[in-house]
Amino acid sequence: MRTIAVVNQKGGVGKTTSVVNIGAGLTRLGYSVLLIDLDPQSHLTLSLSVEPDETRATMFDVLSDSAKLHQAIVDVEGMHLVPASLDLAQVDAVFSATSNWEFLLADALVDLPPVDFLLFDCPPNLGLLTVMSLCAAREVFIPLQPEFLALHGLGKLAETVGAVKQRLNPPLEITGIIATRYQKRKKLNREVIVKIREYFGDILFTTKIRDNIAVAEAPSFGQDIFRYSPHSNGALDYINLCREIAAQSGRNDMSAP
Repeated sequence: MRTIAVVNQKGGVGKTTSVVNIGAGLTRLGYSVLLIDLDPQSHLTLSLSVEPDETRATMFDVLSDSAKLHQAIVDVEGMHLVPASLDLAQVDAVFSATSNWEFLLADALVDLPPVDFLLFDCPPNLGLLTVMSLCAAREVFIPLQPEFLALHGLGKLAETVGAVKQRLNPPLEITGIIATRYQKRKKLNREVIVKIREYFGDILFTTKIRDNIAVAEAPSFGQDIFRYSPHSNGALDYINLCREIAAQSGRNDMSAP
């Protein structure tokens, strides 16, 4: 199983969109996927048309040990999802004084059913929930828009990942940087890609997610890009990205259109 935290402390970079569409793309390639929504805004949950339900266990219930992980899993279009709720906004206040709070999420995974990929959709900050995900994951994917300010944020995030790796989770590595909302005609976008490649090498995925209206529209319909607009540039880009991710696992998947 590959356990991946999808992280960026800046909002609006396509983080949740990437989690949804990577999950859907990997599912199309034949993998079993579990998505965990760690954002109090519940954007991943809502993007998959899972509505709030007081009778349904959520990620907050799992962290507070009032439900087991398998009890919170919802099946959505071939994927598995642990939904979020606004209760996650209480995490800092509720758990910050708890001994070894950093490992609450990792401990909850003991109840994890077997899957090929586990993806954490982290909130757009470096608070407790993000640190928990970094302590539970083996890998980090960083979606970002190719702009110069993103380079500064990328450096800071890399420092945070390095600190967690050194002090709390030695196996943790940044294994993927995803360029989102890319426009080849923009010189700035091209220059930033070159800079990222210089500093991070092959960690930057070759596939770039082009700026595409269908990718932006799909969440409002509660659909991934493959269901919403299967012939769009967004669908083509995300399936190619998923093939790259699969190749990291030593398998070259060419089955999906």
